[in-house]
This record gives sequence, structure tokens and C-alpha cells, in this order.
Amino acid sequence: MGGVVPEQLWQGRARNCMDPFLQAAMDEAKAGLASGGIPIGSVLVLDGKIIGRGHNQRVQKGSVIHHGEMNCLENAGRQKAAVYRRCTIYTTLSPCPMCSGAILLYAIPRVVVGENVTFTGAEDHLRANGVKVEVVQDPECVQMMRDFIASNPQLWNEDIGV
Repeated sequence: MGGVVPEQLWQGRARNCMDPFLQAAMDEAKAGLASGGIPIGSVLVLDGKIIGRGHNQRVQKGSVIHHGEMNCLENAGRQKAAVYRRCTIYTTLSPCPMCSGAILLYAIPRVVVGENVTFTGAEDHLRANGVKVEVVQDPECVQMMRDFIASNPQLWNEDIGV
């Protein structure tokens, strides 16, 4: 991407295709699904470059914490606080309270959400704490989660703590 902010890619043009960073998160979600997991992906972007990427790996790792955003942050490695404060995190699904807590802890100022039709996480809590939350309602994100939830209701309920 070479430092191009996604909004700049679309200036003056109709948005016919997915934001490239949301597409990278979607690619992560598909990788998670292909490896037997829950299709939620995330990327962490700093100055127009992806510095971390991940997907939900609760099933694959037998983990209680490896949601997409948490896995992404883990894979970004240890960063200085000033780095997180300049990042945007992209996620295919609205972040749950645990992932939202990590976003707040590291003061990530902006979250781009692929969809919140199938699950609305702690978006209001993020907003109340000054985080800019943008929900895209991408049809591909919505359909992927609808299909997964219909096929795997027990696993989905486990993932969201129901």
C-alpha cells in the first residue's frame, strides 16, 4: 500500500470493491474457516501498512482468548504505546467486549468493522471511550457469518459466550 490511506483510494470514485485492508481481514477470516475455525479476521494498520494480521483461532489452538482481533494484536508483536495510538484495526465482525477491551487498553483510535448484522459487540462502549467505529456492512462479511452460524450454532454460541 505504500502509505496510502484507504479513504484516498476511493476519493471521487464509486466504491465497487472492498477496502484493501478490510479485504486483508476477510482473507484472514477465510483462512480461519479453511483451517476449521470461526471465520473472523483482523488486521492492524499503521501509516497505510499492515503490521499485524490474525484470525479467530479458538478452535485451532484450544484457546479462550484467540479471537480475530486478539490474534491480530498478538501477531503484531510488542509495540510501543505511541504506535497503537496511530493505528486502525480492521475486523470482519463487530468486536466483542474482550477484544474491545484490548482496543481500549492500547488506545487504538479507530476500528473499521466489516459487519454487525450477525453480532453487535461492544461498539457503544468503544464510542463512549472516544474510539471512532466505522461499520461497513459488507455483504460478503455478513453472508460468511450467516452461513457459519447456520452450520455451526453451538460453536458460534461458545465463541460469544452464550
